[in-house]
Amino acid sequence: MSSLLRHLVPILASASTFLSLSSAATVTYDFKIGWVTSNPDGAFERPTIGINGQWPIPPIVANIGDNIVINVLNQLGNQSTSLHFHGLFMNGTTHMDGPSQVSQCPITPGSSFTYNFTINQPGTYWYHSHTNGQYPDGLRGPLIVHDPESPFLDTYYKQENERILTVSDWYHDQITDLLPGFISKGNPTGAEPVPQAALFNDTQNLKVPVQPGTTYLFRVINVGAFAGQYIWFEGHNMTIVEVDGVYHQPAEADMIYLSAAQRCSFLVTTKNETTANYAFVASMDTTLFDTLPKDLNYNVTGWLVYDDAKPLPEPAFVDELDNFDDMTLVPYDNQTLLVKPDKEVQLDVIMDNLGDGANYAFFNNITYKSPKVPTLYTALSAGELATNPTVYGSFTHSFVLEKGEIVQIVVNNLDTGRHPFHLHGHHFQAVYRSKEDAGTFEDSGVTEADFPATPMRRDTLVLFPTGYIVLRFRADNPGVWLFHCHIEWHVASGLIATFVEAPLELQKTLTLPKDHLDACAADNIPTTGNAAANTADFLDLTGEPRPPNPLPDGFTTRGKVALAFSCLSGILGVIVVVLYGLAPDVAAPGWTEHRTQGVVGEGVRSSGGTGAEPEPELVTVTAVSGGGNTKAS
Repeated sequence: MSSLLRHLVPILASASTFLSLSSAATVTYDFKIGWVTSNPDGAFERPTIGINGQWPIPPIVANIGDNIVINVLNQLGNQSTSLHFHGLFMNGTTHMDGPSQVSQCPITPGSSFTYNFTINQPGTYWYHSHTNGQYPDGLRGPLIVHDPESPFLDTYYKQENERILTVSDWYHDQITDLLPGFISKGNPTGAEPVPQAALFNDTQNLKVPVQPGTTYLFRVINVGAFAGQYIWFEGHNMTIVEVDGVYHQPAEADMIYLSAAQRCSFLVTTKNETTANYAFVASMDTTLFDTLPKDLNYNVTGWLVYDDAKPLPEPAFVDELDNFDDMTLVPYDNQTLLVKPDKEVQLDVIMDNLGDGANYAFFNNITYKSPKVPTLYTALSAGELATNPTVYGSFTHSFVLEKGEIVQIVVNNLDTGRHPFHLHGHHFQAVYRSKEDAGTFEDSGVTEADFPATPMRRDTLVLFPTGYIVLRFRADNPGVWLFHCHIEWHVASGLIATFVEAPLELQKTLTLPKDHLDACAADNIPTTGNAAANTADFLDLTGEPRPPNPLPDGFTTRGKVALAFSCLSGILGVIVVVLYGLAPDVAAPGWTEHRTQGVVGEGVRSSGGTGAEPEPELVTVTAVSGGGNTKAS
């Protein structure tokens, strides 16, 4: 890009934003959140959280500059809820970000709540519950912001040729049933529950009709709770143009990897002939799973359908899962590296046991515990002490940022699993990501000279096992913003930190709406005070919520491992005794754990039942007949 063009890009972008804002509209949604019954994989009917009696839930669709109003009525009856709009900055409206006990109180059963915000970011996003690990039960859907001035619109594709494609894992059990067993002394190693299926657009055997010789924009969103997904389109290339709402220079890919919460928009140009239909596949990243059940099909298949009369081919075997490296992407606006950070935050990821015997997730030996007062409300009520991180509690892991600071986050993974880290309220520059088993950043010898001149930007980035990442962002959005792993099991077990950005400015500019206060009153949650709800002395945290106590002194790593295996041995012993007592008087079969490497090339093909036809307006799809019913309960 020439020097002149490089300077023109931001000017043109500002002009297009002004034109878009001049034609902005108010888009209103009325959401009654309640239970429905669904069977998306055709294998198990279960309660699912729907909206207005339907599931999959509807997409939120708007144009850049629009004002969004979402009126929520909680009709669940037995659970509170909230909505987070993943990837949206919420500039000036941090109280609309959605996490319970962070920017609001939860919406109790029977209560109403209104989200009201303006969208000034184009791209591919999603919305989901941010309360009690709830969204894997179905409360998650696409959020698309159209941009009439997109650099790729009309030049590369027509807006009517956009397609929304969600991918996810799916559990047959409700999260309320799975969480107690996950965080318990019966699971001392912290093994996450393995999903039962993978889905495209909340169904299986998805058919996407296409026309020959046409370029389509696929907006792909991983709305899953746990599994990363390898995705590829047989016989077609993918040209990546956007990740997580940030335009990037076009890049060719044969296969992409999307962690939970990541999005990728890419162009697919169809063939000129209609002699065959073509499969596209998502394969769950089984390296995340502690066990591989022998009946688990970790693939899901859809088809680009050129001709309904032609067969739907089985997907080909893949010898290697070799995905595109998103760190090589270059932002379309060529934003240069933010230099000379004003503040560095180092976070070491640790998975360990506490005194109750359960396994928890830690940043720097702190596992997150929600405060008595939502963190934003503490920032608004603490006066000058709002700049003191103490007032936000010992277990919210809060960092106070001054407005305009350049912040560098270094995350060292002292764990052997992958973690997708998400920052609320910002895109970050993905400055550096090590390979697996690289150790820590401080021991690496990596310097500023090793960083790219124009780093890729997004809001969720995968950290490799026993490696590290370096992220940078400018603190230009006053608010309270979480930084957390987007594996929902790890959110539940505490892998969360909090950035409190320019709290004194927030006190001058933000007044909480009445329904925020009403939501707290409905749940008897205080709206002022520190993390312990102390208004007399904000530095006194007596009575703040705390995680279980640490293991007693003297428990070494060997002792913890011994404790874990002792617990497992005891559990297995009980199982053996029970099975022995229930079994008929014949020789009992042996019990063997089946463990295989999760690659498609070992002969596991995609198959499965079918689901209800997806709701999104921008997707024209049909599902193979049979199964997958959804009904109101």
